[in-house]
Amino acid sequence: MHCIRKRRTNVTDDQRLWDFERELWVGGAEAYEKKVAEDVVMSLPASPFLYDRRAAIEAVKDTPRWDNVEFADTRVERHQEGLIVIAYRAKAKSDGQKDYDALCTSTLLRLAHEDWVVIQHQQTPLGVEVADPDA
Repeated sequence: MHCIRKRRTNVTDDQRLWDFERELWVGGAEAYEKKVAEDVVMSLPASPFLYDRRAAIEAVKDTPRWDNVEFADTRVERHQEGLIVIAYRAKAKSDGQKDYDALCTSTLLRLAHEDWVVIQHQQTPLGVEVADPDA
């Protein structure tokens, strides 16, 4: 029988996780270059819907960044050493843009001490209809 070991988290570690995630929301392409794995898988509510690293970086270059993002209903799961899954509700705001509200998950992988990358990210927007990719 396989046993999954969970570690207790401390606030300092969790705050660093949320700071890491926040930088991806408010930072530019440079943040993605540093924090997104070469083989990342992203599911986002805009065409092409499923993104690899290159497509995600190009999309960020062409998209205005958020000025602020708040995280609510946060969860942090550490299923094994060096692998963290976070889930949250994002409320992003920026001058001149409609507010964005979404349910999100990210999976982070530790490459080395204090060196983490996103290997998976998913967003489900709230209050909007997402286009049918086959329409």
